[in-house]
Amino acid sequence: MMRPFAPIPTAIALIIGLAIWFVIPVPDGVAPEAWHLLAIFVATIAAIIGKAMGIGALAMIGITLVAITGVTNPDSPKGAILDALSGFSNPLIWLIGLAMMISRGLAKTGLGNRIGYAFISIFGKRTLGIGYALTLAELTIAPITPSNTARGGAIIHPIMRSIADSFGSSPEQGTSGRIGHYLALVNYHANPISSAMFITATAPNPLIVDLISKTTGGSFSITWTQWALAALVPGLVALLVMPLALYFLYPPELKRTPDATQFARDKLGEMGPLSGQEWIMIGVFAMLLLLWAGIPAMLFGPGLAVNATTVALLGLSILLISGVLTWDDVLKEKSAWDTIVWFSALVMMASFLGKLGLISWFSGVIQQGIASFEMGWFAMTLALVAIFFYTHYFFASVTAHVTAMFGAFLAAGIALGIPTPYLALMMAGASSLMMSLTHYATGTAPIIYGSGYIEMGAWWKAGFIMSLINLAIWITVGSLWWKVLGYW
Repeated sequence: MMRPFAPIPTAIALIIGLAIWFVIPVPDGVAPEAWHLLAIFVATIAAIIGKAMGIGALAMIGITLVAITGVTNPDSPKGAILDALSGFSNPLIWLIGLAMMISRGLAKTGLGNRIGYAFISIFGKRTLGIGYALTLAELTIAPITPSNTARGGAIIHPIMRSIADSFGSSPEQGTSGRIGHYLALVNYHANPISSAMFITATAPNPLIVDLISKTTGGSFSITWTQWALAALVPGLVALLVMPLALYFLYPPELKRTPDATQFARDKLGEMGPLSGQEWIMIGVFAMLLLLWAGIPAMLFGPGLAVNATTVALLGLSILLISGVLTWDDVLKEKSAWDTIVWFSALVMMASFLGKLGLISWFSGVIQQGIASFEMGWFAMTLALVAIFFYTHYFFASVTAHVTAMFGAFLAAGIALGIPTPYLALMMAGASSLMMSLTHYATGTAPIIYGSGYIEMGAWWKAGFIMSLINLAIWITVGSLWWKVLGYW
């Protein structure tokens, strides 16, 4: 009989959670409820990392513990359960799940394979070339796609999967290592870099612009052009380095595919002309891209702006009405429903850590700690950015992280004498680059992780290594470029 959980990882997670709750004293200035929620959150993350149980099961247990303990609302059991389930009302979470459901249409209609073969016919001679093709596609649509989840998860990821499938590389067959593992890593790690390059490349960036203006009292603000120009050089360098770095870290089994281009052309010939259902899929994806990018609102005014999750619902509804997908198809997309459950739990806990004041307390401690070392402004910048960056391990939402900590860290840096434009640009870049760290770091992560090509250990290892590489590029190349632009 199979055990419902892995004993050792479960024991470790329990010990960590109980130690934080009962053994480690609640710091001055921290509410006991915030500290106890931290215990539940850290124990849940530890259990996920150790694979104590399925991630959806762990998420349900975490939600249950939040509701039973009442850490978010001690005086009201009803309020506690509403808080525990609040993550399910987060539109971003449903955008993630809906994008995964929509992408099922690519496989069902065969359009995904057609797109994959088309890419292979152009870039298929080398696996590394395919990696750069995905990166270029990500960069091309980034300036007009404010949802990095829609871009990396709903647009690029289905293409990546189609390419991998065409080479017989899939988690189901145990052949991810042939090419899919590498391409999935490239698919994901292009997303944080492209998000860092444009204000309109991810939802939190406009919030960052607003926080910079408010924190500086309007004395410094960033326009779209200034952001794009400042991120241009470090961003391009990072995009050039990333596919090659991952290629050496996780080399695919298939490196040369000299016959792949002709093979792909032959397959396209066998498929014949586009079917009616494929044309519907093309129309839906074109509509999604235009609406996610906000093109109608740009051309005709904000009255035509549509929420990204509403757009995803519209796309799925069209596929259901047209018969491209059936409700049974949607129900069979188990990874989408699983993702909705576990991501809701993590976002809920991370959100309440901020609401209960734990994050603000932590930021104040960091400010005092950095000031006590009496370092130069450049060293203080590195320290502030590193702490801000790596605390993202505790967040399942970039927006929540930015909302909770960006203003406090920026204000601390300005008070410490760091040049405001330099610090603002460095933290703005870090706010997107930190998406690389975990499989719950941003909306794109659970989509690609949920496809099964990358084991959790490999995901976290690659995320940490790429975080070091990306930060090094922003600190070196970015600093030199910003010196040329006169920002310090």
